[in-house]
Amino acid sequence: MRGCRSRFAMTSPIGEKLRLARVARGWSLEELGAAANITRQFGHQVETGARLANEDMIKIFAEVLGVKPQFFHIHNAMPVMPEQCHFRKQQSTPLYLTSQVLARGTLLDALAGGLETAARLPPINFPQHPVKDRNDIEHAAELCRRHWGLGLTTPITSMMRVVENAGAIVTYFEGVSERVDAFSMDRPRPIIVRSTLKESLCRQRFDLAHECGHLVMHRGVATGDRATEDQANRFASAFLLPRAGFANEFPAGAAMNWRALYDMKLRWKVSVRAMIHRAYDLGILSAKLYRTANIHLMKTGQARSEKYDDTLPMEQPELLEGVLSALQSKKPQSLRQIADQLGWDNGLFEFLTGRALPPPTARPPTADNVIPLSRSATKR
Repeated sequence: MRGCRSRFAMTSPIGEKLRLARVARGWSLEELGAAANITRQFGHQVETGARLANEDMIKIFAEVLGVKPQFFHIHNAMPVMPEQCHFRKQQSTPLYLTSQVLARGTLLDALAGGLETAARLPPINFPQHPVKDRNDIEHAAELCRRHWGLGLTTPITSMMRVVENAGAIVTYFEGVSERVDAFSMDRPRPIIVRSTLKESLCRQRFDLAHECGHLVMHRGVATGDRATEDQANRFASAFLLPRAGFANEFPAGAAMNWRALYDMKLRWKVSVRAMIHRAYDLGILSAKLYRTANIHLMKTGQARSEKYDDTLPMEQPELLEGVLSALQSKKPQSLRQIADQLGWDNGLFEFLTGRALPPPTARPPTADNVIPLSRSATKR
């Protein structure tokens, strides 16, 4: 799939929003029909604009999908454009899964816009470096490390904090198949999404660096093809393993020093397989040793799950959860105000955020006293 052309840009705003909410929940038209007591054909006709739903039917849709009736009359202010999405998946991924990811991303983007009005989030700080060749990619990765004060000789402590300190929201989508890889949206507030099923710190960090590469190198570029995915992979490798520091530590020799490699893995938090590939790309490792090392990983069952993967704790997203916690603690009604503006009820809000909306009160939230969200730029 090249980019992520929105499947929600239809002529009927009611049909557009109905499909958005349905697909975000992972429902088929049959499941919507069962919940709303309608036929599949009727639901399809409403979504495509072939039939109009009356107000009673809209109330039923709202109730079963966890939104308010006004949700169906609110147009998306900033529709997602293909060049703003970076979505990668295996070719075997079913279309319904890709559509579900895109729908949830669209709703999360709307929520991020609402949160901006009530909380002071980190400023967006992703430098832009278009690339043409390998040297450009290497240079872009090094420029980014310098830009964020990470240096060129030491491991990154937390890749999650690097992208969140640069202003991106990182989240996970429950129930999404492992066949759906990481996904990012180059929106006013960048969003990076990963599957919860990828329980490996090294893979998680590489995925985050890969999406960081898209946000840095591919603004306005349709991605998802082999060329742009290879560029993002090379960026991730160069960013996580800068050539100066990596070359000094890699145990080069006539044979593979596996003990030293695993020590490096624990220090750099990058898979041995990725380090071997990086060493080969930099000319540190011969083609013969590169083949031998990969055969060893295959024969020892480490092609996907390596030694020490189960000892390295995952990095957890902090920005979105921190914003929601701060608002719920200090300005709880601002969350309900944001939900009201989006047309969300508690059902959809809890489905996307994992937390319930605070109960309504008679006193409306004040517009001032925006909650600052303090994040240390040094904790990376």
